[in-house]
Amino acid sequence: MAQEVSVEKDFDISEKYCTFVRDFKIGTRKRMNANDDILTKKRPLLGMTEEELRQACKELGMPAFTGSQIAKWIYNANGNGNQDKGLGTKDNEGKVNVNVSVPVDIASWSNISKKNRELLAEHYEVGLMAPLDSQKSKDGTIKYLFPVSNGKMVETVFIPEKDRATLCVSCQVGCKMNCLFCQTGKQGFEGQLTAGDILNQIYSLPERERLTNIVFMGQGEPMDNLDNVLKATQILTAKWGMAWSPRRITVSSVGVKDKLKRFIEESECHLAISLHSPIHEQRAQLMPAEKGMSIEEVVGLLKNYDFSGQRRLSFEYIVFDGLNDTPTHAREIVRLLSGLDCRVNLIRFHSIPDVPLKTSDEKKMENLRDYLTKHGIFTTIRASRGQDIFAACGMLYSKKGTPTLS
Repeated sequence: MAQEVSVEKDFDISEKYCTFVRDFKIGTRKRMNANDDILTKKRPLLGMTEEELRQACKELGMPAFTGSQIAKWIYNANGNGNQDKGLGTKDNEGKVNVNVSVPVDIASWSNISKKNRELLAEHYEVGLMAPLDSQKSKDGTIKYLFPVSNGKMVETVFIPEKDRATLCVSCQVGCKMNCLFCQTGKQGFEGQLTAGDILNQIYSLPERERLTNIVFMGQGEPMDNLDNVLKATQILTAKWGMAWSPRRITVSSVGVKDKLKRFIEESECHLAISLHSPIHEQRAQLMPAEKGMSIEEVVGLLKNYDFSGQRRLSFEYIVFDGLNDTPTHAREIVRLLSGLDCRVNLIRFHSIPDVPLKTSDEKKMENLRDYLTKHGIFTTIRASRGQDIFAACGMLYSKKGTPTLS
């Protein structure tokens, strides 16, 4: 008996096949276009060391010394560059005008031949990116939203004071550490920043010329992106770079095994350790990173190095009401830090959504400060800045839709 053939069924199969072929072709074109974008996309010069710039010039057939000239144009605030004031203009309310042009134009680098400038511009771009948005606090703190090379965004905080101006920079989009009290940890991890992404927060800052200090205390764990953090600080402190003293830069860490040791030995910048509890079990509840490298291990490592000179070692301690502000904690901090040349910064907790912790009252913080000071540990209570715009310690969050407190 002849098999009955379903025309409708055959049509469905044919239609699906055609759809498959069509989608395959579209997908192939998209991948080819993406590959073309990768091949034709210009590399950013920002974030390259002098040696890398020299090598890039040699590969383009230029003299190696041209790379040193490029470094001066990009990085040297006292050199030939015209980027000293950073990107962006601001209106009367302090809002960033994001429709600004990049002030460093390869075509304007007059001590490089026109031919080499044109060749350089074919393959490279400066790589500066203006902030996308800003918010200004009633206390003068300004939070900026910067784009980064992976298509995401990070927040950066400018903190002006009477005789100084500090910039709190980010080194990751989100964070892997997932500390209980930190909003950035709730965002999750969305990528590493390149050295250029880190430097862009500094070089594209409208207030760049006012900066006196930089702290790596924004989004992310610096030791978890150590190569790029070290590269950025190298460029900031090198004679061919921004030529800053490393004593104007502080890098924070929860303590990451192997990476912390490497940072201490390869950098001269100040170091700040996130302590928050001297008791292992409690710190592990607040900070999962305690399970990877305990605070006892961190302090044990630090005691192998000399912090008695100009390089400063500090411990950051967010004070939670009824949790880590007791006399027992005070005594444990003294025991833990005994023998270290260091200071302790007490920090108020800033409430974040869905976290039931509360900040300690002023009297308890003062008692803790006085006890530690009496026992030889220089201790201060850090002033909170930018809390009204979610710019204070532990409040940065760069996903679309900033979280709000209920």
